[in-house]
Amino acid sequence: MKTQLLTYATFLAALIYIFPSLLQAQNNSIGSQVNGNFQMDAQYYRVDSAIGALPVPEKMQMNSWTNITYTSGDFNAGLRYETYLNPVNGYDPRYKGTGIPYWFVDYKTGKFQITAGHIYEQFGGGAIFRTYEEHNLGYDNSLNGIRVKFTPAKGVELKGIYGTQRYFWDKGPGIVRGADADINLNDLVPSLENSKLRVRVGGSFVSKYQADEEIYNSNQEKLILPLNVSAGAGRIDLGYGNFGLNAEYAQKINDPNAMNNFIYKKGESLLLTATYNQKGLGIIVQAKRLDNMGFKSKRTETGNVLDIGYLPAITKQQTYTLAAFYPYATQPNSEMGMEAQVNYKIAKNTFLGGKYGTDIAVNFSAINSIVKELINDTAVMDASGTLGYTSPFFKVGDTKYFRDFNVEIGHKFSKSFKLLFTYMYEEYNTAIIEGHIEDTVLVHANIFVAEMTYKLSPDKAIRFETQALFTKQDEGNWIMGLLEYTVAPKWFVSIADQWNCGNSDTEKRFHYPLVAVAYNNDANRIQLSYGKQREGIVCVGGVCRNVPASNGFTLTITTSF
Repeated sequence: MKTQLLTYATFLAALIYIFPSLLQAQNNSIGSQVNGNFQMDAQYYRVDSAIGALPVPEKMQMNSWTNITYTSGDFNAGLRYETYLNPVNGYDPRYKGTGIPYWFVDYKTGKFQITAGHIYEQFGGGAIFRTYEEHNLGYDNSLNGIRVKFTPAKGVELKGIYGTQRYFWDKGPGIVRGADADINLNDLVPSLENSKLRVRVGGSFVSKYQADEEIYNSNQEKLILPLNVSAGAGRIDLGYGNFGLNAEYAQKINDPNAMNNFIYKKGESLLLTATYNQKGLGIIVQAKRLDNMGFKSKRTETGNVLDIGYLPAITKQQTYTLAAFYPYATQPNSEMGMEAQVNYKIAKNTFLGGKYGTDIAVNFSAINSIVKELINDTAVMDASGTLGYTSPFFKVGDTKYFRDFNVEIGHKFSKSFKLLFTYMYEEYNTAIIEGHIEDTVLVHANIFVAEMTYKLSPDKAIRFETQALFTKQDEGNWIMGLLEYTVAPKWFVSIADQWNCGNSDTEKRFHYPLVAVAYNNDANRIQLSYGKQREGIVCVGGVCRNVPASNGFTLTITTSF
């Protein structure tokens, strides 16, 4: 911690020393500028034991951050100041504190680009390396170290990274090293420059080092742990006319860790994506297989931190409140599934299209387990120190993780009135996704949404939204209504209510009202809301966090310059 504080102090001292000259450069040098943004989320809590909103000793909690970036030609530098006092409920309490967890300097010269400090980077689709931040999840796995990019020829990019990952206000115990090559053959080979066939290939290699630890199996035998764990990936991206095909396969050597119960089986993943696009029609089909692909720079960690690779969920990212009750979280140790989506626009001035056309989107996804054939009749949960299991690559397991089917129809009846109707069907395995092993439920939910927008004038609009969720499992049926009034571009007011009308426990048929008002002024926005929040899960890209029940005020302020 002392070393970290010394780093902060040194960097701040340097910034204070050079900042006046940076501003001077911004005024006097073409292409030099200082940019930044700020956001604060503060919540004031009231006790509401009925919905499970527990007392918060400090009454108010806050997450806030400020980014400042300086750019001058090929030179970039920046930092982010964060404060969590204390972290808003639902965020990991280990974020409590204030400091500068992110800073960088970057310079490009000739065919080289060098970055020192904290780095966000991705190799290919990210299967074996991706660092990024997602404030809504309280997620940040930035790499503190060095990145070098080299472009030896047109269409060829080579990247190398070396460093440690952010672990709240500290750094993780593992050292991450990696390299990536990306080649666009249409740019590299002159004869393919104007070809209808588009070809891009790439490959990655990543290794993490972590010192030995005292970890024992169920027989109290010390496990021999690999200090260096490597992973490799290859990818190809093809396109021809309206068609596209992308494939990425990754493999990781034996990596005993807390996520896989310290087994020595290798890991592998495959993601296939096929697309077709033409005027009025778009199709995308994805298939994915994951087997023992949890990859962290700390072998005993199981939470949403220190992930080296990124494994996205191939399910629809729901935006409607009731549909988002049951979001899917990627299962890196065992998952096999597919997703398909078709977007179609019925032409204007037809019987079904009307004057403005009709938009239709259909989406379906299905995620199951993989087949696991145990070694020596040893249960996977008691297989520490063994190879654990084998798994036929193309066999789909019997355990159903998730299903969803979505139909969305949008039609504009006039310049002032638009209607959007959505139907969703979801199946959700609570044992797999939420870890409720002792109370396993496969939730079946039917969800209906109608959204209507009416423009009163060029700058005034009313939006009404009604939703209904029907299920015999979990907490039963829900209905929701929302009314929103906008005066563009300054004001926004909304009132909403969720009602758990179908709970089998009649004493828990609660209402969750919410009132919000927001004001915009150029790049500045302030929003104040008051109401109740049900307990649930928030997910972005297959990564999730739990949100506890709450009752109170929320203030959000954002600005950029």
